Amino acid sequence: MRQYQAYFIDLDGTIYQGTRQYPSGKRFIDRLRAQQIPYLFVTNNSTKTPEAVADNLSQNHGIVTTPDQVYTSAMATADYLKTHVPDQAKILVIGEAGLQTAIQSAGYTLVADHQADVVVMGLDRQFTYDKLVQATLAIQAGALFIATNCDTNLPTEAGMLPGAGTLVSALQTATQTAPIIIAKPEAPIMTGACQRLGVAPQDVLMVGDNYQTDILAGINNGIDTLLVYSGVSTPEQIAQVTQKPTYEVASLDDWHL
Repeated sequence: MRQYQAYFIDLDGTIYQGTRQYPSGKRFIDRLRAQQIPYLFVTNNSTKTPEAVADNLSQNHGIVTTPDQVYTSAMATADYLKTHVPDQAKILVIGEAGLQTAIQSAGYTLVADHQADVVVMGLDRQFTYDKLVQATLAIQAGALFIATNCDTNLPTEAGMLPGAGTLVSALQTATQTAPIIIAKPEAPIMTGACQRLGVAPQDVLMVGDNYQTDILAGINNGIDTLLVYSGVSTPEQIAQVTQKPTYEVASLDDWHL
């Protein structure tokens, strides 16, 4: 078993589930810290700022975390914009505080109508038909279409709620335009995470519970993967896939650093 220089770690379903604590998740992070192995929480969630994610981990799950240990799809989107979109571009954001803050912090001007150069869509629990109209008109007029992620559902205590991908599908249907996708399993968020930690893909391990996002993110980008059966994916499902995770464990307690 290889020794890795750093770890990328999913959150929901891996370190905790909603408000439910995973003691194995805390023990895993404690072991990384004890061995001084760098790690970054890499999440498709675009709704929260890194400060809010760190506070949730620290206050509700007993995992002391600083904002610089968090990399959200909103942050990855801002990083992507900085390398692909001019500073003076006007951005129409359909999303919540985490996404709006990240893009504003990157120096871009946000607009609320179709006079936009770029449309960025994430989960927006205040989504309206007018937002869909403005985004549709902007893309039809030539605006770049970027989606933070295309997760179809969010696992909660109440059940599988609609995710950002549900809204993205509506806008894609209205415009007949496929978006550039930032988050796992796509490349931009993994490239950004490697740059944040200053590591090469071959030296990091991606840890997560969801084959379709976490594990494929590693497979698609030359990063080894550890699938933990504590969330979305099951051994029965993995038995059917051609491209297997590098490693599989029932619990993070079973992983030896």
